[in-house]
Parts: sequence; structure tokens; C-alpha cells
Amino acid sequence: MSTENLLVNYFSQYITLSEEEVEIIRKEDIIREYNKGDILLREGQIAKECFLILKGCVKRYYLEDGEEKIMEFYTENDPITPVSYSTKEPSKYYISCVEPSIVSTGTEERTQKFLQTFPRFVPIFVKIGDSITAKRQVSLDSFKNLPPEIRYQKLQENRPDLINRVPQYMIASYLGIQPESLSRIRKRIWDSK
Repeated sequence: MSTENLLVNYFSQYITLSEEEVEIIRKEDIIREYNKGDILLREGQIAKECFLILKGCVKRYYLEDGEEKIMEFYTENDPITPVSYSTKEPSKYYISCVEPSIVSTGTEERTQKFLQTFPRFVPIFVKIGDSITAKRQVSLDSFKNLPPEIRYQKLQENRPDLINRVPQYMIASYLGIQPESLSRIRKRIWDSK
């Protein structure tokens, strides 16, 4: 499947696209391919773009005493709007690729131009934004206050794709624990089955 078709398929979840809309989406130069380890945003940079993960896995993290503290993982169909993109202030974190990724990039200017050309997309953009905001907030609120073992079980339930897709030391960082603690938790869960 071509990279442009990934974006067409994403929008097709929400709306039936006309041939003209499909052609314009395909002509836009907004899809980038990144390698594992590529950095989309560095700490201290002001984000000029927001992202939509079409294929791959990306992490958001900050460094504390040289150690990565992973805040979130993004996979297929997950949008990323860096705080810095909205505030125009230097980013407090990094965004980088955990695996080779295909990403659609957007700017305020391009989005406004697109929505002026195709006003019927406005409610879709609002719906996507509201849905993502609500989902992330519920997830974050309930997740961060739980004991590590429960957080891991929630991760298994809600994001099972990450368990086998992301290295275990990254999962441990995301859970806020050491890799050895994650190994013990996994062993306890496995032994109790």
C-alpha cells in the first residue's frame, strides 16, 4: 500500500471521500518516512508541526539525569500535537521513533487551507480531537495513580500491541519502574495463571 493511501484510509474511517478529495490528499507533500531512532522533536525546540502516525511506533519522553522517562507511546492512527506546537514555547520533551514509521505532518496553515477547501471536514477534525482528548485524559488519570502491577495489567488490557512491540526496558520506563521490577511483575502474573 502506498504511503498516501494510509492517510486516505485514515480519513475514510470518518467520511466517504470524493475522488477530488482523494487526489488532493495524495498530492499533498505531508507524509514522511522515518527510521528507528529518528527524532521528530527535540527538547528545547519549538514544534512547527503536529503528527499523525500512519504506520509504526513513536515515543514521547524527557531526560532526567541522562535517563529516558517515557511519557507515552503512539502507534497507528494516533495523532500527536506537541504542547510546544500550541504554546510556541520550547519543548520540554523529545518525540522519537521506536521503529521505522510513516508519519503525516501538519501545520496550522496547511490545516486551515485544507478546511477552507473542504469545510465538510471541520466536524470530523473536531470529533477526532475531542475523542482523542477524552481517551487520553481518562487513560492518564486512572493509569498514573495505580500500583505498578495494576498499571502493567491495564497496559496488557488496553494496549496489548505494545507488550510485544516495544522493548521491555521502555515498557518499564513508561510504567515508572526499573526493568528488574517489571521482570518480577511479569513472573508473578505468569505464575498466577
